Amino acid sequence: MRGTGFSILVVVAIILVGAAFLIGMPTYNVYSKTMAGKAAYEEAVQNRRIRVLEAQALLDAAELTAQAEVARAKGTNEANRIMAESLGGPENYLRWAYINMLQETAGSGDRQIIYLPTEAGMPILEAGRRPPAN
Repeated sequence: MRGTGFSILVVVAIILVGAAFLIGMPTYNVYSKTMAGKAAYEEAVQNRRIRVLEAQALLDAAELTAQAEVARAKGTNEANRIMAESLGGPENYLRWAYINMLQETAGSGDRQIIYLPTEAGMPILEAGRRPPAN
């Protein structure tokens, strides 16, 4: 008799566990999907925050680059103005810049053709390079 009572108790326990499983499984599925949805939402919010911060960083970098370009242009403008004034005006500055360019290119190993303006303002176009006409 003792074996029969134990068997009935085991069967009842299995039925109760099965009933709890059948009742609890849909509830667990709902809970699991809710938690997965919240996690996906939080991930989307975090990704959006990251994209916004990256865009802000790009904007800041572009603004700082623009400010640096403006400062460089102002510095170049001021340096050119000072140089032009010290040489006696813009014409003399351009003449100095031209002579400086000639000096810089004269030291290079590559031979270059340089057109020099004449008194009429027109360059002499390779006058000595052409063979004489027959």
